[in-house]
Amino acid sequence: MVMAWNKGAAVAQPRLTWGFLALLAASLFFTPVLAQTFPALTGRVVDQANILKPEERAALDAKLKAYEDKTSDQVVVATVSSLEGTSVEDYANRLFRAWQLGQKKNNNGVLLLVAPNDRKLRIEVGYGLEGALTDALSKVIITTAIAPQFQKGNFVGGIDAGVDAILSILTGDAEQWQRKAEVREDPSSNMDAVITFLIIAFVIFQVYRGLRGGGSGVRSQRGSSPWIISTGSGSGRSSGWSSGRSSGGGFSGGGGSSGGGGASGSW
Repeated sequence: MVMAWNKGAAVAQPRLTWGFLALLAASLFFTPVLAQTFPALTGRVVDQANILKPEERAALDAKLKAYEDKTSDQVVVATVSSLEGTSVEDYANRLFRAWQLGQKKNNNGVLLLVAPNDRKLRIEVGYGLEGALTDALSKVIITTAIAPQFQKGNFVGGIDAGVDAILSILTGDAEQWQRKAEVREDPSSNMDAVITFLIIAFVIFQVYRGLRGGGSGVRSQRGSSPWIISTGSGSGRSSGWSSGRSSGGGFSGGGGSSGGGGASGSW
């Protein structure tokens, strides 16, 4: 009886060890999601990084308000002091969803995110505007209108040029930008996206395989784990991180969402 018990323990121990290691890897992998916080949505220009003068923020806000009043499309500019260890793509998508930019029925929101300390920026596009403000056009706006100004240290000039380009395309005047997109199409960015996806998929697969081998106790923990909830879609995504959507009678998003359309860049 003693030998049989020891044999069972010897078999169970590796399984529990793999389950524990899988959980540890998963917790490390999703730590940035749990720790992520966002600035409050106080207006159409949120300058957490403090790179704009008050009059510059006011001018941008007035331009965006006039456009939204005319078309209902909600374009918001945000500067952040840090991406908090995440990619600019992940941060922008989560911020967009936390703020719920654009109308819920149309998903017609756009976020221009600038992280000056990380030297990263992104145009995140709502579902409803992806047909007009395509990934290729977003990339051209970044590389030809925004990044060159940022390289000179002219943040307001780059942001203003980027906003003008976005509004121009959304109002149907996209011909010049489409020509630039055909010339400047960057196949390497697609390859980077594929490589990133494969790496993430491999890590998730390894975590899932380890959890399945960890016994019923481990699977029970997995079912109630908060980081699993935070990686879902829709309203479930907000359970793992704090929302920056403003409350009360001030400016707020309209319930829109984004599936990751847009483009990123650096300078």
